[in-house]
Amino acid sequence: MATGQLFSPTTQALFYNYKQLPIQRMLDFDFLCGRETPSVAGIINPGAEGFQKLFFGQEEIAIPVHSTIEAASAAHPTADVFINFASYRSAAASSMAALKQATIRVVAIIAEGVPELDTKQLIAFAKANNKVVIGPATVGGIQAGAFKIGDTAGTIDNIIQCKLYRPGSVGFVSKSGGMSNELYNTIARVTDGIYEGIAIGGDVFPGSTLSDHILRFNNIPQVKMMVVLGELGGRDEYSLVEALKEGKVNKPVVAWVSGTCARLFKSEVQFGHAGAKSGGEMESAQAKNQALREAGAIVPTSFEALEASIKETFEKLAEEGKISPVKEIKPPMIPEDLNTAIKSGKVRAPTHIISTISDDRGEEPCYAGVPMSSIVEQGYGVGDVISLLWFKRSLPRYCTQFIEICIMLCADHGPCVSGAHNTIVTARAGKDLVSSLVSGLLTIGPRFGGAIDDAARYFKDACDKGLTAYEFVESMKKKGIRVPGIGHRIKRGDNRDKRVELLQSFARTHFPAVKYMEFAVQVETYTLSKSNNLVLNVDGAIGSLFLDLLAGSGMFSKQEIDEIVDIGYLNGLFVLARSIGLIGHTFDQKRLKQPLYRHPWEDVLYTK
Repeated sequence: MATGQLFSPTTQALFYNYKQLPIQRMLDFDFLCGRETPSVAGIINPGAEGFQKLFFGQEEIAIPVHSTIEAASAAHPTADVFINFASYRSAAASSMAALKQATIRVVAIIAEGVPELDTKQLIAFAKANNKVVIGPATVGGIQAGAFKIGDTAGTIDNIIQCKLYRPGSVGFVSKSGGMSNELYNTIARVTDGIYEGIAIGGDVFPGSTLSDHILRFNNIPQVKMMVVLGELGGRDEYSLVEALKEGKVNKPVVAWVSGTCARLFKSEVQFGHAGAKSGGEMESAQAKNQALREAGAIVPTSFEALEASIKETFEKLAEEGKISPVKEIKPPMIPEDLNTAIKSGKVRAPTHIISTISDDRGEEPCYAGVPMSSIVEQGYGVGDVISLLWFKRSLPRYCTQFIEICIMLCADHGPCVSGAHNTIVTARAGKDLVSSLVSGLLTIGPRFGGAIDDAARYFKDACDKGLTAYEFVESMKKKGIRVPGIGHRIKRGDNRDKRVELLQSFARTHFPAVKYMEFAVQVETYTLSKSNNLVLNVDGAIGSLFLDLLAGSGMFSKQEIDEIVDIGYLNGLFVLARSIGLIGHTFDQKRLKQPLYRHPWEDVLYTK
């Protein structure tokens, strides 16, 4: 591996398996460092394409999303780092695919639990092709003031505190990502800061080793000293011991191997990382620390003394003139996300939508304050759900039963009515369910199913004013307005609509009062004296009976009743009900595989 610098201020990466927070943290770091271009060139989400919106400073940018590694590599040939956030199940396969791309030079594998055999194959391929693998089980790495991988170094506050927005003089390598953050802070307190830091990962077989990176740091002129944090288990540290003994490292190395407490336990202990388990005396932290010390590394007596050793080494280099003072710069302010600022109480922002009928923010959705579990456990029906979502209250059972009866009776009226006909024609044209449904719903209006609100409005106004059926009908006639809810193309006085009779029968049995229905019946009696087809239709029946439901329940004020009628609640009932039938007609035509409909010539009057 050796060679030198892995990253630069122009390094760009491909990010596999979209994660919003790590990518945004990379972009915020870019802005903090004064980069001109975002470090994330593209995102790979298998099976998806398009763009993801993120922030680069105050500017919102769109980062391309590709469905394959090959497509992303071809689209972004200058992106030579592959950041793999795939799960352990697919991390090896996707990493190998990335390594096979000519443009990819470094692969960082974040996942823990990647099978060891797969990792060995990745390492062998990377070495054979002069590529670098960081991980698995890593948080990544960082070049101060230039580029960072994913969540490396944590929050922006931590990055600023550790002075990672500009390069220092220290090269750092560790197995642990969490301890890397700790050491970045420690190093920033007693030196001019990190130049580059790498967490190789805690697995038994890391893609690159501690010595790989130390030898690389040794070739980077800007790195004046190195800090190594190893751990018990495995023999990786001994490759660094050999490199020191062979004189391959000519810069000061401050090292510490964690896990000296393992000897306090009576039996062998497995620490957090897969590789952090001593397999004998040689793999103990004490043996490694001693070997590093004998090879020429600066090894303190304890972890607590590590900071002092780093400080002493740095100050000695500064006294010798090997380290020039770093010019401090003030990093720009990262704009705070609106959600974060609102939570912290720094800003207030107006909402864009008001909702009073449902709330999905808790453990389960609520309809008008009633939890979903209560709706199921208490045996609520469709009528109860409608009462909660439409009327924002739990109506008495007879009310919700009436709503359900209306839905059942109005669900369909055969294939010949205009709504069903439109739906059938559209479905036979090969259109999808939603298109077929909407084509039928669009016919609902004053002449088809949309007269319920008008019927309720006119019946209520006349009844409340104390008009007789005669006065009401004749006044409508003078205004040139047909009485909504009266009249039917097929039904007659001697052949009443069975749906109307069923609704009236239920209301007479269960409603406290049926004042508006009785007025509608009086109107029907008068209109039938004029013509045998001027019967009370289902629109009129539902409109008048819904007035009785609202008034008789005692749960609505007069103003609320007027508002319900004006808004169009009652027509909504017909729209909801008829949707069931229209969907049924769509499925029926699809199931029957009916061809494109063409209206027959003989049913058209061609005239001039």
